[in-house]
Amino acid sequence: MGSVQIVTTILAFAITAVAVWLAARAVMKMVAVIRLGQPDPTRFGDKGTRTKTMLAETAGHTRMLRWSVVGAAHWFVMVGFIVLSLLVLEAYFEVVSPTGGLPLVGSWALYGLVTEWLAILGIVSILVLIAIRLRNRPTRPGGKSRFTGSTMWQGYFVEGIILAVLIMGFVIRGFKVATDHFEYPVWAAPLSHAVGGLLPNWEAGVSVAALIKIAISMTWLIVIALNVTMGVAWHRFLAFFNIFFKRDPGADVSGLGALRPMTSQGEPLDFEEADPEKDQFGVAQVEQFTWKGLLDFSTCTECGRCQSQCPAWNTGKPLSPKLLVLSLRDHAYAKAPYLLAGGGKDLTGEEKATAAQLAHVDVLALAEGEKPLIGTAEEGGVIDPDVLWSCTTCGACVEQCPVDIEHVDHIVDMRRYQVLIESSFPSEAGVMLRNLENKGNPWGAPQNTREDWTKGLDFEVPRVGEVDDFEYLFWVGCAGAFEDRAKKTTRAVATLLNEAGVKFAILGEGETCSGDPARRIGNEFVFQMLAQQNVETLNEAFEGREKSKRKIVATCPHCFNTLGNEYGQLGGEFEVVHHTQLLAHLVATGKLTPVQPVDGGVTYHDPCYLGRHNRVFAPPREVLGSAIAGEAGKGDGGLIEMPRNSERSFCCGAGGARMWMEEKIGKRINVDRVEEAMSTGARTVAVGCPFCSTMLNDGVNGKEAGDQVEVVDVASVLLRSVKPEQAPGDTERAPVAG
Repeated sequence: MGSVQIVTTILAFAITAVAVWLAARAVMKMVAVIRLGQPDPTRFGDKGTRTKTMLAETAGHTRMLRWSVVGAAHWFVMVGFIVLSLLVLEAYFEVVSPTGGLPLVGSWALYGLVTEWLAILGIVSILVLIAIRLRNRPTRPGGKSRFTGSTMWQGYFVEGIILAVLIMGFVIRGFKVATDHFEYPVWAAPLSHAVGGLLPNWEAGVSVAALIKIAISMTWLIVIALNVTMGVAWHRFLAFFNIFFKRDPGADVSGLGALRPMTSQGEPLDFEEADPEKDQFGVAQVEQFTWKGLLDFSTCTECGRCQSQCPAWNTGKPLSPKLLVLSLRDHAYAKAPYLLAGGGKDLTGEEKATAAQLAHVDVLALAEGEKPLIGTAEEGGVIDPDVLWSCTTCGACVEQCPVDIEHVDHIVDMRRYQVLIESSFPSEAGVMLRNLENKGNPWGAPQNTREDWTKGLDFEVPRVGEVDDFEYLFWVGCAGAFEDRAKKTTRAVATLLNEAGVKFAILGEGETCSGDPARRIGNEFVFQMLAQQNVETLNEAFEGREKSKRKIVATCPHCFNTLGNEYGQLGGEFEVVHHTQLLAHLVATGKLTPVQPVDGGVTYHDPCYLGRHNRVFAPPREVLGSAIAGEAGKGDGGLIEMPRNSERSFCCGAGGARMWMEEKIGKRINVDRVEEAMSTGARTVAVGCPFCSTMLNDGVNGKEAGDQVEVVDVASVLLRSVKPEQAPGDTERAPVAG
């Protein structure tokens, strides 16, 4: 070992020791913060599926690759980071000796070939990602950036470090080529040989270059160790755990569909026994999120995919799912010293720690502990109320997140505390909640008018109890029973089912609201009250039937989602289908035959709770395709997709109980969506949800475009094609909402 090698070895191991010590300290701090969260025992089951899903999403990049170029580039960078860590390890042998290398595999030509091309593709990929970050920088003129609010220096730093490490790998190999100490032939390492042809025959160059590579790598480790909230770096390690512990590893997208039940100390809350002074009602303090919630916040990589798809953010609302998560993350880590010292408020608001415990806690951490989780800037709140109430729970953020953060669950948990304990929510939603409690529907309509939609039909609509041999229970829903536009859809579905010879029955006055708006605004108590009543009614209606024969068809995706995904939490196990699914089946089996093609072009708006939350994309399109073609197989215009469709469909603005709240900030979401629909040139905008129908109709009327485009349910489109003589009168337009 020469003098150069002695120096490089000492320096390499010194900086490594410092970096490893700081990293270990950072990991312990991060683990301590995450463990502050509440228990969640549901995250540990089905380890086989969890492992398979985690490997598919990380090694297979199944979610990232949906973004083509970015996904492919990120895959090469990720694989390069993992595999080429061996080259960093190899550098420790090279600082000791210019001829050093990894034992065993270091001399294999195949190892040289694989690492050579991973490094080449890694350099190309990181340059692509840097270019994308620069092209989408928040300061660029025109348009919103998904990186708005991200800590940009951290992204540039991480990308720059990766690029520098990869380049130094070729410099080391180049010096080995120049000094004739390189193990691999030209075919296995062509770029290394090319670099070697440009470098001098300086034997110490290998050790010096190896030291520089180690110093760059350890500088990265030191910087992230000193910045535990640096998600753009830490997600490289935390993503594996966050994906493994996702809510439902077997689902296409975990965190969508059913909401996570209200829990206290990891157990579902029983409202008959619950005590607000002993049981946790929603989330009022950051430490009241589960440990998985705190892991979610820590894992955020600040990529802004959620932000770029969020309907609130895209229409000028203060909500960005990314910025909400980052605010909660920063608050959790800033408050952590106070919490770890034993501080925090109990459920009555009293301080849990003694003065002695808090004596040495940093004043900034103490101040952070006094911040309200929800509050205005003047109140020092972490999350502004306008941010919390802008969410439509559409799930676009969860759908897009590459590390499976469950934004919607966290937002609803905060809403639950605000509604149930603080009674703090948009005032106009109070009328809806009172109607649910007193009338069993959000419109406050009399219960004895639930069957009025059946009047005038040329066939009898059977009721449960009057007939026993029905195949489907037709869940009409509140909108389908009381809202004028939705009643047309209800009548169309009933007519089509009758035409196809499907045996169905309704509950009539025995039906009440599914509870969706109550649950998503945060009033779990009202939801439980309504849901338990419905579960009892439905179990009675299906008494004696096995689950596969307890079939329900619903026209409202919110009812469809609640009955199918959430009633199971309360003992209601049913097979629930959306009406477009059943109609698609009836058309495919020849029980319904479209004869009159629908002209003028049709575009389809995917409802969030049908498409994104429940992955029902094809059936509505199959129905529309058959109606457009008709028996003659010809139609004018065809099905025209909007730019944002299927899983990336843009919300109508009504979900999350926003249907009953005024939209006072920014552009109206429904107007944005209507403009997109109109840009297709289609005369008909087909929907599969009564909320979407209301919102898009109001958007059309607001733009005074009623003579250009019509909003109508998929069922009504099909009815016009199957029974053209019944089409008149089904397109009556509602007045503009006041």
